[in-house]
Amino acid sequence: MTDPAAVDASTASGAAVPKGLDLDRLAAYLGARRPELAAGPLRARLIAGGKSNLTYLLRCAGREVVLRRPPLGHVLATAHDMGREHRVISALAPTAVPVPEALLFCPDADVIGAPFYLMERVDGEVLRSRSQTDPLTDGQRRDLAMAMMDTLAALHTVDPAEVGLADFGRPEGFLGRQVRRWAAQLEASRSRPLPGVDELRDALAASVPEGANAGRVVHGDYRLDNLLATVDPVAVRAVLDWEMATLGDPLADLGLLLTYWDVLGDSDEVVGNPVADGLGPRAGFPTGGELIERYAGRSDVDVGPLHWHVALGCFKLAVICEGIHYRHTLGQTLGGGFDRIGALVAPLVAHGLRAVREK
Repeated sequence: MTDPAAVDASTASGAAVPKGLDLDRLAAYLGARRPELAAGPLRARLIAGGKSNLTYLLRCAGREVVLRRPPLGHVLATAHDMGREHRVISALAPTAVPVPEALLFCPDADVIGAPFYLMERVDGEVLRSRSQTDPLTDGQRRDLAMAMMDTLAALHTVDPAEVGLADFGRPEGFLGRQVRRWAAQLEASRSRPLPGVDELRDALAASVPEGANAGRVVHGDYRLDNLLATVDPVAVRAVLDWEMATLGDPLADLGLLLTYWDVLGDSDEVVGNPVADGLGPRAGFPTGGELIERYAGRSDVDVGPLHWHVALGCFKLAVICEGIHYRHTLGQTLGGGFDRIGALVAPLVAHGLRAVREK
């Protein structure tokens, strides 16, 4: 993957180190707990592209592993939970859901400045930009989209109790809690007027559906560019970025996916999508309706009207973008594209208001 923000580093004196890492402390920690990863100098680079948690590629002891940690500064309560990510990928390892091998979790913020975990590096590409998806054939784009939906259907068929995740969340009242959670996150990130966002919050809270599908493992941020994929042959090699995973209603995953796909990926209101401009119908992929049809054919989930869930997806993503915008104004982001994230909030709110009013 193209990585303009990558910075090589090592523990050698005077070497540059990517922000968010302390390689000397990390080397000492690994030496005590995973000595097979601590032989020789550590080298690291920031993997650019993500807009939330920070991801680094580490070269250690002749192998490559991936380190994940929360963003710098202004970390919202309950967000960016490294322990949850590590737990869920460990639990899903024996299932049909492709995940990287979990190697180590460190809850001690004193080591590198925040809790982190390590996972095995998986071969594949994160596809998010037009420069990556335009060269694909129509068939490859369609097959990728369908593989994405097949993988989501596989996730939603996992029995949480069978993989040790029975206590991973509280399915009862999940959708109502989602509205309250993101409303609280909004208050923690407000730094400017946001017309319509309070109206969207209140409309969602006043019309929460029953959530008949509750109790499934949900990813919380499922989309094509949170997958490692190959195109020859087309395959999903690993599902990434599990920080918001929990037990809940799988329609929340579908609603947020449609928000990325149809709202950001096929809307005249969004000009120059800084999140992932290579996704959605405008980039030559199938429509959101085709994605849902594929999912419904491979899942036992009752896929009813999704208007409310798309509205929730718009609200959630608007709040996330506002939090990222706020961190950017404080100088706490690494990589490019953050200066345009704040512009996504208004169209997301506008679309969410239209969706929540649909019958």
